[in-house]
Amino acid sequence: MSNDIKNEIKKRRTFAIISHPDAGKTTLTEKFLLYGGAINTAGSVKGKATSKHAVSDWMEIEKERGISVTSSVLQFNYDGYCINILDTPGHQDFSEDTYRTLMAADSAVMVIDASKGVEAQTRKLFKVCTMRHIPIFTFINKMDREAMDTFELLDDIEHELGIATCPVNWPIGSGKNFKGVYDRREKEVELFSDTKKGTTQGEVRKVKFNDPEIAWLIDDSQRVQLEEEIELQDGAGAEFDQELVSRGELSPVFFGSALTNFGVETFLQHFLKMTSSPLPRKADKGEIDPMEEPDFSAFVFKIQANMNKAHRDRIAFMRICSGEFEAGMEVYHMQGGRKVRLSQPQQMMASERKIIDKAYGGDIIGVFDPGIFSIGDTLTTSGERFAYEGIPTFAPEHFARVRQVDTMKRKQFIKGISQIAQEGAIQIFQEYNTGMEEIIVGVVGVLQFDVLKYRLENEYNVEIRMDSLPYEYIRWIENEDVDLAKLVGTSDMKKVKDLRDRPLLLFVNEWSIRMTQERNEGLVLSEFGR
Repeated sequence: MSNDIKNEIKKRRTFAIISHPDAGKTTLTEKFLLYGGAINTAGSVKGKATSKHAVSDWMEIEKERGISVTSSVLQFNYDGYCINILDTPGHQDFSEDTYRTLMAADSAVMVIDASKGVEAQTRKLFKVCTMRHIPIFTFINKMDREAMDTFELLDDIEHELGIATCPVNWPIGSGKNFKGVYDRREKEVELFSDTKKGTTQGEVRKVKFNDPEIAWLIDDSQRVQLEEEIELQDGAGAEFDQELVSRGELSPVFFGSALTNFGVETFLQHFLKMTSSPLPRKADKGEIDPMEEPDFSAFVFKIQANMNKAHRDRIAFMRICSGEFEAGMEVYHMQGGRKVRLSQPQQMMASERKIIDKAYGGDIIGVFDPGIFSIGDTLTTSGERFAYEGIPTFAPEHFARVRQVDTMKRKQFIKGISQIAQEGAIQIFQEYNTGMEEIIVGVVGVLQFDVLKYRLENEYNVEIRMDSLPYEYIRWIENEDVDLAKLVGTSDMKKVKDLRDRPLLLFVNEWSIRMTQERNEGLVLSEFGR
């Protein structure tokens, strides 16, 4: 492998931003772009100070509701690094998209609201991070509003998420009394000027803590409190240990306010030093190290249809794991068992796209998908064929029967619902022994039903009727040779099959699952689809 490619890969940093809804994740993403020079002014997500929508939200429904529905992929350069940010939906109803996105990241930035601490959704996502031993960096946001006690916030993270914390800086006051942060290693205070409601970068002013000028900048009571808190933290808190951070066992913590840009650049600078370049990935032939594998390889973690309404296109997002990508190159599609040409490669800035010529291990690119890719597929130029480990399908928890209002629009209905299902946002099932006339849709969160209805109407011009079903549990049948007709179930069980004709069972009650297994000797049911 040439040194040029190695150097390009070394510069890459690929991370996902996770948080509970409304903790300020999309705002923080925008501020990173502001510092990277990718945008000149940041538009508040709520659109109060400026009338813009968040740069990373592109779907109409996202702009209307002020929430992120799909993960966005953004790339920018800063201080010699090439940074790929995966901005994920915070809303729990879209958590499946977030899980898949975490599979493509090397580290995660967890945004926590200083007044609320760790919230339910953060816990769920955190489990995925710990499962994969992803390094986690914590940004405690909204310090410009009244916040919880700093020690309480740290305890909350440690207790709720079971990870040790190490504050890199420490806040001085909160709300109207928020003066800045104290850098524990440099022993200096960082103060910020007004940034016109966060639309510009703002000046950073650093003053040594023992400088007499400090008396003018922060009042005596705040100074005494800061001294006491730092002494307590130095005595009782965890020491910074890079190795523990890399293993996902210690989270460095930073404080600030994304809305006013306070502490954002400081966080970015520290983060880039503490994270590593792209890491090895597990495949069926062992680990693939981007620093040693010269051939191009990547896996698909997301498919998005109709990002551009005028073109009715489908984009497959892939994480490059090794080698160099060149526009128009021919690669071997493992699951399809054939060679394919990757056309129209692009990088995203939400809905704005940039056609690219080259990309390297660690980058996220979108390529045109003629309908051949599925989530989890591996693409490579290596003569030694291998596949990266698959991305699990999460079990839907809500089900509805869906039918189109106008029977003449059957074709658009089937096309629309199939394409949206291939993106992984919804799962579709047919009743056993029937065709596509009765379709059952399963989702992880109920808000997905709204998105489905909205997208079918707006992108495919199809109106639908939905009747919710009482099922809450789904199980994939692992046995190869099972005869669904002969399966003895319970009265609340329904036999269905998925798009690949795999047999599944739906249940209203959890106890029915055990009873069905008892009535059918040797039946193996699984909670995750592969």
